[in-house]
Amino acid sequence: MNKVFVTGGCGFLGSHVCELFKEKGWGVIAYDNLTKFEYSRVPYFNIEKVREYNLKLLEGMGVIVIIDDIRNEKTLGKAARDCDFICHCAAQPAMTIAIENPQLDFDVNVKGYLNILECARKQNIPIATCSTIHVYGNGINDILERALGRFWLVRNKQTISEEDAPILTGKITPLHVSKRAMEIYTQAYIDTYGVKAANFRLTGIYGPRQFGGEDHGWVANFAIRTILGLPIKIFGTDGQVRDILYVKDAARAFFDWYKSGCPSGTYNIGGGKPCITSLKSCLDILKDLTGNDLKIEYLPKREGDLWYFCCDTTKAKRTFGWKPNVLPTEGIALLVDWIKDNKELFK
Repeated sequence: MNKVFVTGGCGFLGSHVCELFKEKGWGVIAYDNLTKFEYSRVPYFNIEKVREYNLKLLEGMGVIVIIDDIRNEKTLGKAARDCDFICHCAAQPAMTIAIENPQLDFDVNVKGYLNILECARKQNIPIATCSTIHVYGNGINDILERALGRFWLVRNKQTISEEDAPILTGKITPLHVSKRAMEIYTQAYIDTYGVKAANFRLTGIYGPRQFGGEDHGWVANFAIRTILGLPIKIFGTDGQVRDILYVKDAARAFFDWYKSGCPSGTYNIGGGKPCITSLKSCLDILKDLTGNDLKIEYLPKREGDLWYFCCDTTKAKRTFGWKPNVLPTEGIALLVDWIKDNKELFK
């Protein structure tokens, strides 16, 4: 039986990766420190229940869960022993937290990832890791605002980034730096040690089991607040655009990559043109699904945020056959159903 090692396995994306590989008949090890830090910043979470939700779910599936930290190099190496594949989903993912605490951002995203790469190198294990479309930077903000107008991307279904597009444009934050450093380390281990490795530049992932707050996970944040009747905060304009990606489609990218022989490289993993969605479009979908009136507060834009983005996923489709399947109307409906079924997780 093949065995997969999933860092951040009790997190949002990681839990779905574990679930998918378990369904495929693999042995699955989830490695997670079960930090409560991000959740403690969100006032509407029942923190203890939220933190244990995915843990209990995975244990019920028969997933082996190891509670430890990717910064613990010795424990990490032992835990990954005899595995066939590493899916690196552990991360400090939030722009706001990176700005507030750049040391934490570096320790988790760079030092922790180097420990993972050492496991892959020493034990000859293929690895796919979660990067982000934020590595392209936010320089596109001003260009599109001046030349094209707020809703141009939505109306014209226009992609703006392929993998060889300029990176780190505009004003960069510690999160931009740490995520790009991860990509460079990946390439170094490919070139120097022959590790089979991939960077997945992920767009805004959403779906069931996402405990979204203002720092990270905006689709779930909007959905939870809509259902609880709480104010929804918009930082800047509701014309901001993303090609959002349903979580099960994101998880499937790991399986498709491995199944295709682990072709090393960097890949956009996003919703692409079919899933391009503005904040306003998302809010409209939520209003239609729930019938609730939305309480929206407009606040000044935040430093580092990317206002417009839609990636080209042609390379992933051409190289290992992956493409997104779930459209936002379907995916957001599934997210809403899950929140309604699990209201005890929210205050």
